[in-house]
Amino acid sequence: MRALFLIYLISTMTLHAQEKIFLYPASEKVTIDGFEKDKEAPYFEYYKANPDSANGSAILVCPGGGYTNLALGHEGKDVAQFYNQYGFDAFVLHYRLNIGDQSGHRHPDQYRDVTTALRIIKSRAKEWKFDPERVGILGFSAGGHLASMATTMHLPANKKSKNVLEQWSTRPAFSILIYPVITLAGAPAHRGSREMLLGKNPDTALVDSLSTQNRVDKHTPPTFLVYANDDGAVPPENGILFYQALRKHNIPTSLLIYDHGGHGFGMAPKDPVLNTWPWLSVKWLERLGYKTGKR
Repeated sequence: MRALFLIYLISTMTLHAQEKIFLYPASEKVTIDGFEKDKEAPYFEYYKANPDSANGSAILVCPGGGYTNLALGHEGKDVAQFYNQYGFDAFVLHYRLNIGDQSGHRHPDQYRDVTTALRIIKSRAKEWKFDPERVGILGFSAGGHLASMATTMHLPANKKSKNVLEQWSTRPAFSILIYPVITLAGAPAHRGSREMLLGKNPDTALVDSLSTQNRVDKHTPPTFLVYANDDGAVPPENGILFYQALRKHNIPTSLLIYDHGGHGFGMAPKDPVLNTWPWLSVKWLERLGYKTGKR
């Protein structure tokens, strides 16, 4: 009986253990840093869908945190496990961060992290048994801004490159942005995220360039946006700017603005109104052709 219990315990631990994949060789000596001075290197955690329900698609999740920390629970692990239920393999990105004294990391480090993660995921898709052309991205708040950069600023594939990662485009197949920072200029901008990403006195041209509504074009993937009307940190005008740019280029898009919620509500498990957005995003993905039947 004891032996059977130990076998069960080990199998349970294995089932819930997440694979940890570092983005760069140890020789690069890159660390995350940020508010908590985390000296670990950037990586992502792999949450695999149950093989019986896997639909051949994947999502890279970018938690928020103002580019100075990471909300890895309600904007990371919980989100990954939710989409696992609907057949998506999920990856939670631990990207580089900054701190008030500017001793951490600034752009383009975070952009390099998210694009490198997408290329690693696509390059290993066959091994992990999903389609590299069905890898989407999801981000919250500042992580939503990072995801929006990946959504609008694509590095092309170079099939002749000797670097395996460079053989893959960084364009995600779809984008789900939850109360994302979009513009870095003007009243709707989240100044804290801008400062942590670009420094205290950023160049105006760079601010405009990384206000991602300015980056939308015909190659931008379908995008699902969510905000709360009473968000005092990242007002929904951010999403409206992005939505208008998407419509201008005829990109399939949905914009949800709830009448309450503030900022940082994640999946809002205790709010019967706010917690509809995850399910609605699943139905939206179904309209795009993804099989999402919960099994």
